[in-house]
Amino acid sequence: MTLTRRKILSGAALAAPAALAAPSIGRAQEPIKWRFQTYAGAALGEQVTKPIVDYINTAAQGELEIELYYADQIVPTGELFQALQRGTIDAVHSDDDSMASPTPMRVFGGYFPFATKHILDVPVLFQQYGLADIWRAEYEKVGVTWLSAAGQDPCNFNTKKEITSLADLDGLKLYTFPTAGRFLAQFGVVPVNIPYEDAEVAVQTGELDGMAWSGITEDYTVGWANVTDYFLTNNISGAWIGSIFVNQQRWADLPEHLKTLVMAGIKAADTYRNQWYWGGEAKLRATGDKLQLRSVPPEEWAEVENAAKAFWKEIAQESEVHAKVVSIFEEYNGVINQAGPPYNF
Repeated sequence: MTLTRRKILSGAALAAPAALAAPSIGRAQEPIKWRFQTYAGAALGEQVTKPIVDYINTAAQGELEIELYYADQIVPTGELFQALQRGTIDAVHSDDDSMASPTPMRVFGGYFPFATKHILDVPVLFQQYGLADIWRAEYEKVGVTWLSAAGQDPCNFNTKKEITSLADLDGLKLYTFPTAGRFLAQFGVVPVNIPYEDAEVAVQTGELDGMAWSGITEDYTVGWANVTDYFLTNNISGAWIGSIFVNQQRWADLPEHLKTLVMAGIKAADTYRNQWYWGGEAKLRATGDKLQLRSVPPEEWAEVENAAKAFWKEIAQESEVHAKVVSIFEEYNGVINQAGPPYNF
């Protein structure tokens, strides 16, 4: 069947209005904006939290824009959880202890005494021993989404006073985490709770004798090495346990591809933080010129380690969830002790 020129033209004329009625016009979508506060001050936050935000902002190409706030800039660190829950803040980087989490996980965040030996113990505990499932479930109950946990530096002491025995801890006013302070009080330590950014000045005014807060990398990075004289190589925990939390509704509203991107940014920053701390701890102990290294003899420090075992039993009696987490720590410590060096050093 042949088509005449008239039929072709009339068909085109009929089709044209339909094509013109639905033009393809690209319109830029408004970016999703989040406010993200970290427990860390600006100097430390540059290394531990900003890499997460930078990765996401770059990779999201305008779809998600995150504004980073450092310690206490929107709300005090102790109010982070409440602010996250009500949506004042969209995301948080903190440990459960510092942000006054209302969940049973609070006691384990930050530095749970002698639960870890090294920075990599934290992702192993969460991914291979089931802590991730427990954290996720407990925060789901209180309207917050837990995304990920990672390790950081050990909890050593940097002080004005020289520490070479347990007796030297008696009476020391130290800036430390709530659970760490509760544990150390039995050795005469006086825990002091003040805003993060005030700690350096508090040492200079005598309100503090030092910190039981970090490893040596943070001491140099945030300026604490400028106001204290000694670094105790003994620690009360081998790695900080901190997490990324998001307001539950904000996470639910985020498109799946952006959720994947956020998780990729978190993991990339974890990798950066691992090497930054691991290398920094070694280099600054070996070549740092601001803090003199001191140690309590191992046989004497064993008293602190034994006290931690009793502390674990005390915590395990507080709830079923506490008992479950403590049992995981016990299982893991049994494995690394049997494995030997370097796992149990």
